[in-house]
Amino acid sequence: MEKNTTKKLGWNYFWLAMTAFGGLGLEILWAFLIEPMIYGAPMQEWTTMQNILHWTITCVTWGLVALWVGHDAKKSCGFSLMEKGEQMKLWQWAAALGCVVVAVGINYLDWGGFKIIKEFQNKTLPVFVFQYIYYAFETVLFMLIVVFGQKLCETMFQKRNIPYGGIICGLTWGLAHIFTKGSLVTGLNGLVYGFLFGVAYLVVGRDIKKTWLSLFLMFAF
Repeated sequence: MEKNTTKKLGWNYFWLAMTAFGGLGLEILWAFLIEPMIYGAPMQEWTTMQNILHWTITCVTWGLVALWVGHDAKKSCGFSLMEKGEQMKLWQWAAALGCVVVAVGINYLDWGGFKIIKEFQNKTLPVFVFQYIYYAFETVLFMLIVVFGQKLCETMFQKRNIPYGGIICGLTWGLAHIFTKGSLVTGLNGLVYGFLFGVAYLVVGRDIKKTWLSLFLMFAF
């Protein structure tokens, strides 16, 4: 009976992680199917306002998915995303900072400078603001992949010190970039980022607020 209960709980966490991943994929429907029909133009030819509208619609969609996943996690698994995380020790703060530094360093090499500065220089202020709001919501969804991927593997394998969630994030959100961005390098970078996200989640004591902030800094800066 206990084995069946564990298996069922594991599957629940699996579907929560995949729902978060699927939520990210909903942007593809908006960007390549629905909105081009509405605007009468493919994504590459959208105006500034159409791009801003796309980001707004996507953020609302992602926000609703995140709320639904959080509600379902509590209902089906008895797990609350807002549970207070573990108390952090000095080495954990240092490790979290290290994850951010490594990720920002990868961004720096990839962008030829700090990503946030490059984005600001190449965009008008309204576009820059909406772009980073979009990044903030995207961070929520891939964070949920990390969290529930971690819970899935911990439930099934009974080990807590391996960044399973980051591995799953890298294999889903990361590799998906190969297809959406058409770049193998971007996809491989996603694998590395995903692993770092998983490590960050563990070292910040599984605190959801600290996790989101860490992942946002790693992704957007």
